Amino acid sequence: MNKKQKKMLTRIIIAAVLMIAFKVIGTFVDIPTVVLFIMYMVPYLVIGYDILRKAIKGILNRQVFDENFLMAVATVVIIIALVDDGDFTEAIAVMLFYQIGELFQNIAVGKSRKNISELMDIRPDYANIEVDGKLEQVDPDEVEVGTVIVVQPGEKVPIDGIIEEGNTTLNTSALTGESLPRQAKAGDEVISGCINMSGVLKIRTTKEFGESTVSKILDLVENASSKKSRSENFISKFAKIYTPAVCYGALALAIIPPLVSMIFLGVSPQWGMWIYRALTFLVISCPCALVISIPLSFFAGIGGASNQGVLVKGSSYLEALAETDIVVFDKTGTMTQGVFEVSGVYNNTIDKDELIKYAAFAESYSTHPISKSLQKAYGKEIDKTLVTDVEEISGEGVKANVSGREVAAGNRKLMRRLGLEYAECNEVGTQVHVAVDGAYAGLILISDLLKPHAKQAIEELKKAGVRKTVMLTGDAKNVADAVAKELNIDAVYSELLPADKVSKVEELLEHKKSKKKLAFVGDGINDAPVLSRADIGIAMGALGSDAAIEAADIVLMDDDPLKISKAIKISRKCLRIVYENIYFAIGIKLICLVLGAIGIANMWVAIFADVGVMVIAVINAIRALFVKNL
Repeated sequence: MNKKQKKMLTRIIIAAVLMIAFKVIGTFVDIPTVVLFIMYMVPYLVIGYDILRKAIKGILNRQVFDENFLMAVATVVIIIALVDDGDFTEAIAVMLFYQIGELFQNIAVGKSRKNISELMDIRPDYANIEVDGKLEQVDPDEVEVGTVIVVQPGEKVPIDGIIEEGNTTLNTSALTGESLPRQAKAGDEVISGCINMSGVLKIRTTKEFGESTVSKILDLVENASSKKSRSENFISKFAKIYTPAVCYGALALAIIPPLVSMIFLGVSPQWGMWIYRALTFLVISCPCALVISIPLSFFAGIGGASNQGVLVKGSSYLEALAETDIVVFDKTGTMTQGVFEVSGVYNNTIDKDELIKYAAFAESYSTHPISKSLQKAYGKEIDKTLVTDVEEISGEGVKANVSGREVAAGNRKLMRRLGLEYAECNEVGTQVHVAVDGAYAGLILISDLLKPHAKQAIEELKKAGVRKTVMLTGDAKNVADAVAKELNIDAVYSELLPADKVSKVEELLEHKKSKKKLAFVGDGINDAPVLSRADIGIAMGALGSDAAIEAADIVLMDDDPLKISKAIKISRKCLRIVYENIYFAIGIKLICLVLGAIGIANMWVAIFADVGVMVIAVINAIRALFVKNL
């Protein structure tokens, strides 16, 4: 427990001890009512002064109807009504048990926040800069792009960058939820938030601290609560209508039956009995269980998901994910590793080395994985001054002047655009056709491997009740069909431009089942338009990808597609708990409200209906934290 919770526990104990002591003393000793009143006001104010203060503040701010107002009015009127009896234990008990429930709720919130705080622990406190042969600790915000920082064993990487010196293993568990360490060496890109486990690293920063991965992740999680789900919005609107309604209902219960008895029936109005029933009605009606447990359920679900490396930008997305009916995948970098290698060279008019050279030079300005694989296959430094007049044709390839020769490298669409006849090969892979000076020169076959868990990911999605899986890719039909068949994906659409992917997603959205959701899973770099258009955008392989974090609704902090089904299971468990709490809280309260109105339920039943229901709902809500074995 924190300091505030310990203080509240102390107040509860003091108030409870004093209430019991005064009750015992009052039973055996004849004490004047005024003295008893003063005695009982001590524990009442000890336990309830903050509620009374909040209620008065709410009235002054014209925000009257909340749980503080209900508790204050109920207890004050109980004291007034029972002043002749000299027994004020019921008023103190209402405050006492309400505060016990609040304390329990705070502890539960603290438990769910623990998962978030563990993630927040990735925030670095300092960065090491070498000055005159000595390490100097500075604020990460003060480190400029291009600065060389030193990360010693056991320290967090404070800012994204590229390793200039050193070899190590990096612990990425705080980011990905995976305990397996990752090897890193000179030339590798590293992201902030990882823990350096072994060697000393010298890293040249590539981003400012505010733009680094750790800052974006922390900002994402901290602001997740701002995007409320339909259930939370419903409860907020419900409470705004419900609370004043029950207040007026309690007032009517206290006034109308006695007046009817006195005016129309000619019998005693029994004001005391009806006022007591109205107060019982008021305490029962307090909507704490709903107002507290529903947001807490979503908060716990988001916390549990983040602990597993699944970052959800808000409870609205967590709720939507539970209704997922169709999952659409990008291929490259999502279901495949995105690590391309040249697996075959089929030359026509020039030799193989020349063919690779011209393709690598033409693609030298591109950052696409295929372009990088061509440059890697060439194996030499590329003099970009020899490359001019570069023209990138979206979805087709690139044209450039290389050492005075016109080179075109791309897919069959580019060859058709140039009016050239081209060859095909039957092997599975991406075919890069090359033309030099208007003549077809040959093709280079580039292969991409499936991710280890890709096939299992599709199986798990179907087990989780996803009706349809679809793959969209700009790759050739034979490659796309082969991948889809191996993964057992229901439908595949190939040779698509980025705009075609958006159109296809819109078409799928029109044919989905009512109220069901479509999720698109992409690598987050070139799929931003589709991620935004889908009901739920899920970024794969987002470790260090700014575009993924910006465009997606849900970010998987490693590139394992198996976590998609995990995220869906987490969301469904969370939503199930939310509905359990809604039905339970409303059901119990309605029963107790009826019993209170007809005089069967007394104030102790009212306390259970308020505090007891809230405690049970909160216990149920924190179950959303436990998602490891889903």
